[in-house]
Amino acid sequence: MRILYKISFIIIAAFSSVSLFAQTSPKPNLTGIILDEHKKPVDYATVVLYKAADSSIVKTSFTDQNGIFGFAVNTEGNYFYKASNMGYNTFKSKTITLTDKNQKVDFGSAQLVSSTQNLKEVSIAVTKPFIERKMDRVVMNVSTSTIMTGSSALEVLQKAPGVSVDQNDRISMQGKQGVLIQIDGKQTYMSSADVANLLRNMQSSEIETIELITNPSSKYDAAGNSGIINIKTKKNKAGGTNGSLNATAGYGKNFRGNTGLNLNHRTKKLNLFGNYNYGKTTRENFIMIDRVSNGTPDTYFMQSGLSLRKQQNNNFKAGLDYFIDKNNTIGVLVNGYFNRGTETTNNNTLIGTSFQKVDSTLASSSLQNNKYNNISYNLNYKSVLDTAGSEISADFDYSKYNGNDGSEYVNDYMFANGNRIRPINYTRNGTPSKIDIKAFKVDYNVALSKTIKLEAGLKSSWVKTDNDLQAEELVNNVWQNDVRRSNQFIYDENVNAAYTNINKKFKNTSIQLGLRVEQTNSKGNLVTTNTVVDRHYFDFFPTLFVQQTLSKNNQLGFSYSRRIDRPSYDALNPFVYYLDQYTYSKGNPFLKPQYTNNVELSYTFMQRYMLSLGYSRTNDVIAEVILPDEAQKALYQTNENIAKNISYNANLNIPIQITKWWQANNNLNVFYLSFEAPDLAGSALKTGKTSFQFKSQQSFTIASGLTAELNGNYESPLDYGTLSIRSNYSIDAGLSKTMFKKKGSLKFALSDIFNTSETNLTSTYPGLNYNLHQKNESRFGRITFTYRFGKEIKPARRRSTGSEAEQNRMKN
Repeated sequence: MRILYKISFIIIAAFSSVSLFAQTSPKPNLTGIILDEHKKPVDYATVVLYKAADSSIVKTSFTDQNGIFGFAVNTEGNYFYKASNMGYNTFKSKTITLTDKNQKVDFGSAQLVSSTQNLKEVSIAVTKPFIERKMDRVVMNVSTSTIMTGSSALEVLQKAPGVSVDQNDRISMQGKQGVLIQIDGKQTYMSSADVANLLRNMQSSEIETIELITNPSSKYDAAGNSGIINIKTKKNKAGGTNGSLNATAGYGKNFRGNTGLNLNHRTKKLNLFGNYNYGKTTRENFIMIDRVSNGTPDTYFMQSGLSLRKQQNNNFKAGLDYFIDKNNTIGVLVNGYFNRGTETTNNNTLIGTSFQKVDSTLASSSLQNNKYNNISYNLNYKSVLDTAGSEISADFDYSKYNGNDGSEYVNDYMFANGNRIRPINYTRNGTPSKIDIKAFKVDYNVALSKTIKLEAGLKSSWVKTDNDLQAEELVNNVWQNDVRRSNQFIYDENVNAAYTNINKKFKNTSIQLGLRVEQTNSKGNLVTTNTVVDRHYFDFFPTLFVQQTLSKNNQLGFSYSRRIDRPSYDALNPFVYYLDQYTYSKGNPFLKPQYTNNVELSYTFMQRYMLSLGYSRTNDVIAEVILPDEAQKALYQTNENIAKNISYNANLNIPIQITKWWQANNNLNVFYLSFEAPDLAGSALKTGKTSFQFKSQQSFTIASGLTAELNGNYESPLDYGTLSIRSNYSIDAGLSKTMFKKKGSLKFALSDIFNTSETNLTSTYPGLNYNLHQKNESRFGRITFTYRFGKEIKPARRRSTGSEAEQNRMKN
């Protein structure tokens, strides 16, 4: 009956989120006092009143600063309460009897016992909260979530507070794009599209936590106007020989699956580790575009298309750490991936003088084959200089990337009666690309005193990309070079940086002041036309962090930072990529970097409830825009520097312990975005709208070893650049069971239960009538089995590398 009782609550929660609000109530007639182990009052302890007859919850209250709680109860019966607070065991009171609604009963005082006591008598299991707030970041503990199991890293990011991923896999945080993605502190040096591809290939079984850093310190690369998302992968912290095996199978409209193996072996002087993951996915994407091209008369286009993408992914990592002595360690690390895939697309475009009157059609199809290979090498050294924690570390990195996309296109133009207007047009593209990355960095930190710490470091990186678009057209059954579209683009970039941070701790205040200096040298060369864009510039990026402890349960924080976003490599490449005659994209070699000033104020209550308020202004903001090509009656996508973007945001995170077996985490992100450009392709742009995102995660303990989760997500309408995006929502659910003496687990999850996740948008560009509907394959179920094996002895070393900032703009 208890299990059925709990399941009934889960079903109810599937259709609503639970929030607790303080309400005005009659004077309490059941009272008591909660004390700690030193017999001092405990403030803000949670006290839950139960009916003794069926253990049902009557009311919930909190103690005040004097440890006093009270309930107003007007129903006769037998009652008891349970009191809990962080760091203490739950206390259950005696049962009292209320014989009259006007009767007053005093439970007396109760003393809580620290959960660190009686360790010999009880075994205490500590579960990390789903969301944690730290001084300069918010941490999402992915490994504790059932719903996350069997998902890709991109799907996991969709659950992160304040983070959005649209149908085209563009990632934004606090409503703003320009997020810097790092893996174990390493920048990926990829374009946004290719970072999304990398995350789509990474499995949640590889992820320990995700860190959301809206205002990074000077120690981090200055890239990322909306902050940094750092994905920390799992590292086996135990010695001996041990590992884990996992396998996932999922199905929606198509099959998807993955499997992985992690191994670790540690001796006194040596630590060996490695993992391998294989994934195979098939996913469908439907897109429909209605638009009007201005003219005399206007031309109406109704485009619909269906694509099917198949991908096979292989990711690997191997490394070793050699412990020279207790203070010095040297290590090597090799990781990479080799991925293959195909994508078939069929589009049909109806063309006429209105949406109801069609006079011609364009039927187009394409087949794309892609191969992405990357291998990275890292050599690292770390030395602990004294017992106060002073240390120096160094990293040398080299990464080589090879990609090859091959695409074939067929375009067939016909009258409304089916007669062909012109012969079928056949084209094909070959787009081999190469990226080489070299990076070196050294970090030094020293404790100048018990309260003062100094950090300093140097970093240099060298990146070279070579993209060669080879376009051909079939003429008289012979493939001929299409000089209009073929080109070679080579981009070289060198960034040299130095930083310093000074940290000072007072009794209740911590202050960190930092400065990062970066010198950038870049050269973009469109070899085909000998067009060269050469840039050299210095930038200064100051940061300031202040953390103030008001009391045991109240902390305030303030931060400021200046940041930069350099254009991604593919955004700079000026080649034109045609989907069909009326739809294409092109790069912009004249894009300038964008600069952002961020300010944030945060408040944390009881180490659980978090509120942050932020403001940012970005100049020369790089925005993806959709613009008309009046001459060709076409639309094209490109990137432009818009004059400015101003953002205000507020983020509220509220975890709630509803019952002993039911926890909820609710996150509300409210933001205002405005974009302004006096001249965007001949027209002025000025937009602004207040939007919000709400995410709720419910966790349930149904029985011993059996847990469940429910996630809900809602995003209100949003204006971004030249696009107005409509609301979107989805609900996910999951169930998990441990087995084999907790060495194994079986998990089932269902994503987007009601199949509601989709993108609907219109253009805000003056004079452009454009409407898009896009639906990816988002509803699917998956089942995952995980098994851990081996002998564990003591912690192993964790290692990240030094070229993280450069790989974030590269393909995979």
